[in-house]
Amino acid sequence: MSSDKTIKLCNCNQTMALDAKALAIALKLDAPIPIHTELCRREVGAFHDALRGGDCLVACTQEAPLFAELADQAEAKHELKFVNIRETAGWSRESNHATPKIAALLALAGMPEVEPVASVSYHSDGQLLIIGPAGIAVQWAERLKGQLEVSVLLTDSSGGELATVRSYPVWSGRLKSVSGYLGAFEVAWEQANPIDLEACTRCNDCIRACPEQAIDFSYQIDAAKCTSHRACVKACGEIGAIDFERIERARSERFDLVLDLGDEPGIRLAQPPQGYLAPGRDPLEQALAAGQLAQMVGEFEKPKYFAYNAGICAHSRSAKTGCSNCIDTCSTGAIAADGDGVTVEPHLCMGCGGCATVCPSGAMTHVYPRVPELGRRLKTMLATYRGAGGKDACVLFHNAGVSRDLIAKLGRRAQPGKSGGLPARLIPLEVHSVAALGMDTWLGALAYGASQVVLLANQQEADEYGAAVQQQMRHAQTIVSALGYAGTHFKLLATEVVALLEHEVWALRPARTVADAAVFNLGQEKRSTLEFALEHLARHAPAAPTEIALEAGAPWGEVKVNRATCTLCMACVGACPVSALVDGREQPMLKFIERNCVQCGLCANTCPENAISLAPRLLLGPQAKAEQLLHEAVPFNCVSCGKPFGNKQMVDNMVGKLGAHPMFAGAGMRRLQMCGDCRVVDMMENKNEQTIFGVRP
Repeated sequence: MSSDKTIKLCNCNQTMALDAKALAIALKLDAPIPIHTELCRREVGAFHDALRGGDCLVACTQEAPLFAELADQAEAKHELKFVNIRETAGWSRESNHATPKIAALLALAGMPEVEPVASVSYHSDGQLLIIGPAGIAVQWAERLKGQLEVSVLLTDSSGGELATVRSYPVWSGRLKSVSGYLGAFEVAWEQANPIDLEACTRCNDCIRACPEQAIDFSYQIDAAKCTSHRACVKACGEIGAIDFERIERARSERFDLVLDLGDEPGIRLAQPPQGYLAPGRDPLEQALAAGQLAQMVGEFEKPKYFAYNAGICAHSRSAKTGCSNCIDTCSTGAIAADGDGVTVEPHLCMGCGGCATVCPSGAMTHVYPRVPELGRRLKTMLATYRGAGGKDACVLFHNAGVSRDLIAKLGRRAQPGKSGGLPARLIPLEVHSVAALGMDTWLGALAYGASQVVLLANQQEADEYGAAVQQQMRHAQTIVSALGYAGTHFKLLATEVVALLEHEVWALRPARTVADAAVFNLGQEKRSTLEFALEHLARHAPAAPTEIALEAGAPWGEVKVNRATCTLCMACVGACPVSALVDGREQPMLKFIERNCVQCGLCANTCPENAISLAPRLLLGPQAKAEQLLHEAVPFNCVSCGKPFGNKQMVDNMVGKLGAHPMFAGAGMRRLQMCGDCRVVDMMENKNEQTIFGVRP
């Protein structure tokens, strides 16, 4: 905690037991912190005094708008920050034991803001396409045409008629696709109805001429009623808007916004892009969607939530696919294959971070916040908690929306010292998305002395990323259990119900923690951070296994090679993105560094002999970093100069497969057993040998 920052604590009308002396000691302050009773009312003058002294931290979020307004009126030039210690600590069944947690929350809030990240820009001029049946699409077009630049795509002409004033474009057809994002949507459809609404003048001659009344004021022909007598075509005359011979015509246009009123949305993603809303047929949902779209005009920015290092991406090599975890996990469709790597459309990325959680190599990282910054916050928070006498800390990660409100509601229902609230050992830590937290963060928290890590997800987060997070938690739990740390260390809670949250958090039992907290910092390189955390946990572990078996999909493991079929062609070495497989330099050898392996499977998928298989496990100790010999062969010496090239098994296989081919009869067979230099020399010296240059057409 910075010495020039003033902390304003209030016990909220004496509903919290705050120990000023203990908090000052825990935060390493020179004097106890004054405790107020009515800081937002009778004692507001003390807040004004604090504004003149420098940066100010107010331990109240309920009255944050009031304090911010007072600071603006006073033209305060110092930083003003807020932290909630009431619902998260002071109001709890264990409020009398919450001092270490309150100290940790104050220390956390007193840290500098995270460094800003790059931003992504959007530009929208308000060009809106409304897709849907005529009966509702035209109605919404009429309501929104004064606020937005409206166009309409009719997917069904029944139940509606076009407006009497032609004030916006209207098309008809079958929707084929919608892609893009706010300010850049591409919409494709096929026009199939004989009447082209762009060419139609709405003169009504076709309506009067049609004996079956197959045309109404939607100016589309009902194929079920039409008997193809073509009276409408004759009535249309030279306008030419009606053509029964028209082949289905593909159309596409670009729009800034899309309001999709169809029964089935054109974009079927768990998180559709910003600027695309598909409320269905519910009138209330339609009205809410229209209100949102009306606000999406102008310039907008959001953080670029990710960073991508193509150099260590294990997605693909030479058209062979390895890892596709990020593509499979992304709920916004922002990630797609791109050659040997992947590409991410930053305008579609919503910052969930699930891609970073499941990426085995660390090629995809979440940077909002960056892992080193989150690690510093964890380290400070847990060290302060431990220094204030706290034990068995449980870190509760939650988001800033639904989950934050849920925690506040739980605290509000508590009776301090009697029932409800959060346990004293459970410390909430807010992040942009809990799905972005992977094993590097979880195991790092344990290395810093946490007993448990709990992720509080809302239902949407759980539906989209729950399975991926649970799998990563199983890997982490398997490891710490094998090391002898008893208890459940990782848990995903998915609820938006206060009573269920209360039941779950009070049912948690402390798990065994590391004896000495780590001093290293979490790094942006995922594999390095995992290595530091695992080495620290293993060093202080009750058990000392040399290897730990893991389930399929784990980011550690060994590569097994069938020596009987491997020819040491080294295709696997070329395919390995993380240098886990290496050759023997001057010798025909295949070696393996297990620490580097991410179990992506590129080596197995690339091997032409299908000689490679994977076995997930975590190997501990120095042997994980050492080169292991997987296969070696007798070198094959050139039959001309005697220089070794290749290996005997590979050359023998090649001779066996090509020996019967007439092209390699005679001298050709001997050349297969020569090195590259001698092969060229032999071809130049044999002047009488037939070549392709001697062939006449």
